[in-house]
Amino acid sequence: MRIAQVAPLYESVPPRFYGGTERIVAFLTEELVRQGHEVTLFASGDSETSATLVPICPKALRMTERVEDDVAYYTVMLEKVFQMADDFDLIHFHSGYQHFPLARIHQRPNLTTLHGRLDLPGLVPLFEEYTDMPVVSISDSQRRPLPDANWQGTIYHGLPLDAYTFHPEPGSYLAFLGRLSPEKRVDRAIEIAKRLDMDLHIAAKINWFEREYFETKIQPLMDHPRIHFHGEISEEEKSDFLGNAAALLFPIDWPEPFGLVMIEAMACGTPVVAFRQGAVPEVVDHGRSGFVVNTIEEAVQAVEDALQLDRALVRQMFEERWTVSRMAEDYVATYERVLEHWPVLTP
Repeated sequence: MRIAQVAPLYESVPPRFYGGTERIVAFLTEELVRQGHEVTLFASGDSETSATLVPICPKALRMTERVEDDVAYYTVMLEKVFQMADDFDLIHFHSGYQHFPLARIHQRPNLTTLHGRLDLPGLVPLFEEYTDMPVVSISDSQRRPLPDANWQGTIYHGLPLDAYTFHPEPGSYLAFLGRLSPEKRVDRAIEIAKRLDMDLHIAAKINWFEREYFETKIQPLMDHPRIHFHGEISEEEKSDFLGNAAALLFPIDWPEPFGLVMIEAMACGTPVVAFRQGAVPEVVDHGRSGFVVNTIEEAVQAVEDALQLDRALVRQMFEERWTVSRMAEDYVATYERVLEHWPVLTP
């Protein structure tokens, strides 16, 4: 099959540091190539891929010194995608919904994976208009605010089996990996660690627009001998960071569409203690790969329980549910269904 993968431009594919969507695009692209498909990747010029790369900008926009208007780059990307549209059997978008008007005009088979939160009021009229656009969710909970969108299925994320190293023995610290934003609730993680008198290691990205939140709300909480802040870590550092932890804390306070770090921890054999929000109950097998909790008090007890879990079982749960081969197979089956029924794809 001739497949175009259209990635966001904010990070490279794969990203050097934080970047869940771009990492999934990288894993999916490489697996599709491995399976024998002819894949073209539209992404930033510093991306690394075995597919055919069509570079849109010299390097990821986050790594570019000055970007006045990122819409300009996405406009150029969409122009290039549709100039080449006849070269592909199907175009797979991961970059939002800006392509919907052009996709409707060009009528080339396409599929859009929606990677972000969908509980925003402005999205309702958008998806009421574009009921002809076939879309995929990354969890069942993600799609609930838009029940009438043209859903082709839920396809969970997956990782290569060898992307992260299994660590059979638990470490002595708790880990937090992600963004230091209000909805990620690192303050909860700090409180849990303090109540347990355990070290908490925080590896996190701080966006420029969240700097004030970090400096005023979070940084004062880190003035404690048990709290260790490492900033943003690379992909190469992630396996040891997660694998050497006793447990991953995922204390979110928002409708998380998926939560990639949870399956990254599971790949290392590290159990997850996560708050019951968004996709968490779909990802964490309660009592097997971790625990789903509702309060800080429950989280404190869950950490103690997580220390008793068999880390080999946690890794086994990852291998059964969260591999890139399963993800690619799900996407290929969806591609084939879209092509079979194109252009009649009404909900």
